[in-house]
Amino acid sequence: MQHTAQFETAPETALEWHTSGAGAALATVVQTWGSAPRRTGAQLAVSGDGRIEGSVSGGCVEGAVVVEAQEALADGKHRLLEFGVSDADAFAVGLACGGTIKVLVEPIGAALPADLLAELVEARASRAPVAYEVNLTTGARRLARGAYPDRMRMDRSGLEDDGETFVAVHNPPLRLVVVGAVHIAQALVPMARIAGYDPVIIDPRAAFASAERFPGEALMDDWPDEAVQKLGLDSRTALVLLTHDPKLDDPALQAALAADVFYIGALGSKKTHAARAARMQQAGFTEDQISRIHGPIGLDIGAAGPAEIAVSILAEITAVLRGKQP
Repeated sequence: MQHTAQFETAPETALEWHTSGAGAALATVVQTWGSAPRRTGAQLAVSGDGRIEGSVSGGCVEGAVVVEAQEALADGKHRLLEFGVSDADAFAVGLACGGTIKVLVEPIGAALPADLLAELVEARASRAPVAYEVNLTTGARRLARGAYPDRMRMDRSGLEDDGETFVAVHNPPLRLVVVGAVHIAQALVPMARIAGYDPVIIDPRAAFASAERFPGEALMDDWPDEAVQKLGLDSRTALVLLTHDPKLDDPALQAALAADVFYIGALGSKKTHAARAARMQQAGFTEDQISRIHGPIGLDIGAAGPAEIAVSILAEITAVLRGKQP
């Protein structure tokens, strides 16, 4: 069975419940203080008949939010709720101390138009990054594409400086494409999954890309250039090349250099990387494009052995994702 990284589906569920006639509301954490149980942007879908999916507090205020959601469905108006999470409740959901959260409740089809929610769900399905913007006072709403670059890069939903505009970041799940089912990949893939990535391992060599070596993981035995074409490469994808074999690495590397992936890393020494860069130059890529390749791969932490190399790779990927210069 292939695992997938955790990806909240409250918008999809709310749209499904609304479309089926059950009625639905979306509750979203818009602000937190102290040790709040869920981060800003966390969502809970509530159906007209009381079903829920997702969480805004880890369990301590969901009951009250469900009641408010039913009332919002009755009057068609959004509402902004504020809850103090007591120390006792915080301890019950695994926190050291309490906090305060603000939750926006939006009934679908009234405050939140169903066609706008459907557009959001479609964007999420097509792996298109989008921000949902709502004015908490007036209720004006829109989807913003290509806006809020800092928020999108940091996956940071929250209130703007005006204190009224809430921006919910809807980024596609992070994906890690690994070319080369080698020992480093065996360490890197489970680490990446814990960090929130959906890994895919590509290697046409059956002895390497086996279910025994990578239990439960997505394996592709295509040639790397064909595999990445099937997968598609986008701004939420990191590509890691681990084979040491230009016949396998280079076709995938060329596809990545021509795409919008946020990270490209390739295993090998400085000498190996210089030869790789020369091949890419001969293939027609510019110096700016070639400079996107992180080689030798990973942060220089003195790593010894596959597991430590995997740590250095994941650290470098994280730094690049969050806009830090590794």
